[in-house]
Amino acid sequence: MLQGDLIERVLAGEPRAVARAISLVEDTGPGASGLMKAIFPHTGKALVVGITGAPGAGKSSLVDKLALHYKDHGEKIGIIAVDPSSPFSGGAILGDRIRMSALGTDKNVFIRSMATRGNLGGLSRSTVDAVAILDAAGFDKVIVETVGVGQDEVEIVKAADVSVVVLVPGMGDDIQAIKAGIMEIGDVFVINKADREGVIRTQKELEALLSLAHRPDMWDPPIVKTVATESKGIEDLSAAIERYAAFNASEHRSAKIRKRAIAKWRLLELLRERLLADLLSGNGAGERLEGLSRDVAEKKLDPYSAVESLLSGAKQ
Repeated sequence: MLQGDLIERVLAGEPRAVARAISLVEDTGPGASGLMKAIFPHTGKALVVGITGAPGAGKSSLVDKLALHYKDHGEKIGIIAVDPSSPFSGGAILGDRIRMSALGTDKNVFIRSMATRGNLGGLSRSTVDAVAILDAAGFDKVIVETVGVGQDEVEIVKAADVSVVVLVPGMGDDIQAIKAGIMEIGDVFVINKADREGVIRTQKELEALLSLAHRPDMWDPPIVKTVATESKGIEDLSAAIERYAAFNASEHRSAKIRKRAIAKWRLLELLRERLLADLLSGNGAGERLEGLSRDVAEKKLDPYSAVESLLSGAKQ
């Protein structure tokens, strides 16, 4: 498929073309950069919802029911499920498309699992590019479900229009552990599995932590209780997401600052990728990397000296 034809078909919203375009950027194939340059002017229409939280919080069930809610209201939904993966093969192993099989057969729903490969470009770049492709393809809502609450997830959710953090009752220790990164980027908080014991205590702990946070935009993040498996609270969650989206769309100063910060982060991500690619494409860089990796593994050399050696070799 010629790239011009691929771009036209993506903009027309053809599922096969969208899938191929995402594969192209995920694998950093030839023409990926040109594709994204052509896609960029057509982005900015979709509402991007980032959903993160501790493993086992029921994020996938929540995404499933939220997407179903949007679909029933006549919207086109794109779902990107970021799976943990083998550090060796890089393949996505959770298979969210199997878990969301009922949604996956609908023509107005596009589901894609992406692996947290940790390779060149990493999770952040390929996922954000995939979001842009779905945006340009005419999807009204794009939901990004991440695997947990690590730094990559925090970075991706930063690039969402609305960040939803999912918790479950009885995870007070987890709330304390994640507050440093997540509390500052959560726009809406969800206590899922709210039919469990301890939901009131979890809500009080969360309210106490939120009272200590000082957001520059003065938004007070709502706390929504849901039981995703029974579709309870989904309407309330959708309403909370829409309220923050409307709030963030206003042209107040903090919204502009956030947009600039996200743009800067994207530029730095692409710059790191490009510089690393240029470094490793130099003559003999691959062989030097393998040799230095072996020396570090055998404790003959420390990693810092190995990096200095690679950089000095690249300058020669």
